[in-house]
Amino acid sequence: MEQVLAPSRPSDTPSDTSGTASSTRRDVRLLPKAHLHLHFTGSMRPATLLELAEKHGVRLPEALSSGEPPRLRATDERGWFRFQRLYDAARSVLRDEDDIRRLVREAAEDERADGSGWLEIQVDPTSYAPRLGGLIPALELVLDAVDEASRESGVGIRVLVAANRMKHPLDARTLARLAVRFADRGVVGFGLSNDERRGLARDFDRAFRIATEAGLLAAPHGGELAGPESVRSCLDDLGARRVGHGVRAAESPVLMRRLAEEQITCEVCPASNVALGVYEQQEDVPLRRLFDAGVPLALGADDPLLFGSRLAAQYELARDSHGFTDEELAELARQSVRASRAPEPARVSLLSGIDAWLAQPA
Repeated sequence: MEQVLAPSRPSDTPSDTSGTASSTRRDVRLLPKAHLHLHFTGSMRPATLLELAEKHGVRLPEALSSGEPPRLRATDERGWFRFQRLYDAARSVLRDEDDIRRLVREAAEDERADGSGWLEIQVDPTSYAPRLGGLIPALELVLDAVDEASRESGVGIRVLVAANRMKHPLDARTLARLAVRFADRGVVGFGLSNDERRGLARDFDRAFRIATEAGLLAAPHGGELAGPESVRSCLDDLGARRVGHGVRAAESPVLMRRLAEEQITCEVCPASNVALGVYEQQEDVPLRRLFDAGVPLALGADDPLLFGSRLAAQYELARDSHGFTDEELAELARQSVRASRAPEPARVSLLSGIDAWLAQPA
């Protein structure tokens, strides 16, 4: 049975995810939830990045060494290139087994502090393979670290293997076969990341067919930097049951109706949407429009290292910038659990915890 522990009560010291919560509102860090959109390198703590860079003698760009989230805007190719360059620089400090285990252990600790009882973390093992002995050893190490961190933290953790749409579709097929090979070791899904304006989703249809025919979840990125058509392509060409981001679906009432009817979850990441310039300000993110249209949503932090906020902060944004009540926040948490690949005992535990959170006086 998957053990999912109740969220730990925060200390008296405010955390960076506490937002503006007051005594009249329930603490979102105590709301049980699932986290379905978190990238491997992007989950790293800023302090860990600096310590690993010193350990390996890596000189980081100034934007990563200042201790503050970098200023990003990726709505044009130059901006996306800068974002990718910073991400690659951060990834370069992960060089040995201890680094990988530390990252996963700390990610699990941060999830637990934010009330997450279930995490599905996304990793492209090709990014780490050259330093870790190849694709298979790299993924084996990640999965072993995940198992260890899950047992120690009480947070259920699984892995989505993600292909890079900037690379050749043949590379994606290799990763799909690798994901299938490790389906009994903790891989639950197959994704497709990077700039959806480059590398059409349909070019990766065979890779996704390999994954889905073996029972893995299809969860490609779409509908962030590109519009509703990229979401449709994820559905029609890749058989997506979850869409990474998907916020641009709000531009099409017909598409929103389809997502609602087919119960396809959008993994919405409010902080990163604004940080990357998809929307000018938080109030512009169509979270309320999607929710009211009945589209299932799972809030995600995307890359906290670069965007400066973790999971609980996304719930604070839903509350403070989009007017979500505690009842609606609880429903967002339920939707995240329902969209997860958590086993039934873990789902029941988390859903019961959500009801208990809501039953507490505000």
